[in-house]
Formats: sequence, C-alpha cells, structure tokens
Amino acid sequence: MILYPAIDILDGKAVRLVKGDFAEQTIYRDSPLEAARDWVSAGARFLHVVDLDGARTGSPKNLHHVEQITEELSVPVQVGGGLRSLPAVRDALRAGAERVILGTAAYTDIDFLDDVLGAYRERVIVSVDTRGGNISTSGWQETTQMPAESVIERLQNRGVRSFIYTNVDKDGMLEGPDLDEVRRIAGVVRGRFLYSGGIGRLEDLVALNALRQVNLGGVIVGKALYEQRFTVQEGQRALQG
Repeated sequence: MILYPAIDILDGKAVRLVKGDFAEQTIYRDSPLEAARDWVSAGARFLHVVDLDGARTGSPKNLHHVEQITEELSVPVQVGGGLRSLPAVRDALRAGAERVILGTAAYTDIDFLDDVLGAYRERVIVSVDTRGGNISTSGWQETTQMPAESVIERLQNRGVRSFIYTNVDKDGMLEGPDLDEVRRIAGVVRGRFLYSGGIGRLEDLVALNALRQVNLGGVIVGKALYEQRFTVQEGQRALQG
C-alpha cells in the first residue's frame, strides 16, 4: 500500500477541515507548493490534492497550484474538487494530474461519467464520501439517502474501477478508522480503492495493513502528518508491514 499525503487547497492555502466543515479549518501551510515540497522531501511517492474551493463551487479554482506542484516536483499527483465537466477534467490533466478524482457529478450526471470513462478510464477515480453510511456530495455540504455499497455497485456496473472511500464523520478527528467498515467496503469493490478518514497514529496504518485486503491500494493522510504524529517514511513503512 502507498501513503498519500493530502493537500487540501482553500483560498490559496493548504488547510485541513474537521468532518468536512468549511467553518472548522486549520491553515497548515501558506501555499500548496510549500506543503508538496515538504511531503516529497520527506519521501512521499504520490500526492493527493483536493481543490476545496472547486468542490464547494462546482468548478476548479486552484489548478494553477496543481500546475506549480507538477512542474517542480517529480511525483505523480491525483487531483479532485469541482471536476464536473469534461473540459474541467481535461484542464486538470493538462495541469499535470496523473489521475482525476470525480465526486458529485459521478452520481448526478450519467452522461458525464460515461464520457470521462470513455476518454480517460485508467486515470479516473470516483470519490465515495459518506456520512452515516450514505453518500455526501457538493463538497460534503449535502448528504443523500444513497447507501455507499449500492452506489459502488452501480458505479462499477458503469465501468468505474478505482475509488477513494472517505468516512467524512471521521475526517480530521484523528480517532482512527472503522476497520469493520473498511473490510465491508473491500468486500464490495471489485477494482481497487484508497481509504481516507480519521488516521491519527501509526497503529492505525498498521491495523489497515493487517486487514490484508488486496484491493486496498493505499491510505490518504492529512492532519496526522501536518501535526507530526508520524513522518511520511514511518507511515509508508507501517503500510508495508
């Protein structure tokens, strides 16, 4: 498994939210590039970048920051936030994204999902963000009545093979993942997925690795790294057993 340091961009800064609440933000770096430099110099092999302004408004606002990161640093970057049209996806890829992360539009616009998968299937990830087990959309500001498992099944039937699963209720809380939940989602995903939400200590990563779920490809970590609960290299070693 791979450790993915998270860089969430809001108003031009690298921040972290608590439970997806935009009113509960902490600024950790004055620029996303500064955060990216820190993680890469610490040994990061991949970066996870989310345009929070884009997620909230519905269209990308920070792709220039993505371009700065990909131009200077040699690690691959996956990018999400506000990618709700084919031109927006193309712009993210032109900015240097290795993979694009779809959220709201993957559930609300079937034609869009089909078009993106038809053009870029191997570079597409769908983000499954949940509150209380149901899908959360529009930058985590709205929660549907759609259970995560049934949505994953439906998306797989349309050709999606890669997912990010986030328990928004745990995000930023540093209280650890729900291992039974991760195991349950692993039983549904036929391709591969990354887990995000609540990682607070090395033992959380060790526990995820110990699940031995072959389709769990990595873990996204933000606040725990910013607050120096462990280093990138320590986290990567924990995920490798």
